[in-house]
Amino acid sequence: MWQRIPPILRNKYILTGFALLVWLTFFDRNNFIAQVKLGRTLNEQRQQKAFYKDEILKDSTGLQEIMSDSLSLEKFAREKYLMKKDNEDIYMIVEEKEK
Repeated sequence: MWQRIPPILRNKYILTGFALLVWLTFFDRNNFIAQVKLGRTLNEQRQQKAFYKDEILKDSTGLQEIMSDSLSLEKFAREKYLMKKDNEDIYMIVEEKEK
């Protein structure tokens, strides 16, 4: 019976290596499949980090602009928070979306 098995598959080092490869691929806690998933998650986290850094930079420059100029502060307050002066009326025009 052992004579029908090719000699390369009877080698104990190849069998041990194959068993180790199977173990590392599927059964180990840090298997290859989990490492690929963790790598994808890491890339997503890095992209989110870059996005949020850009947003922080954009917001901080906007804040610096608002704090440095009183006219831009007034414009910001009027647009975002609908603030008005005592002798003014504000009318909002809202466009309806077509169905």
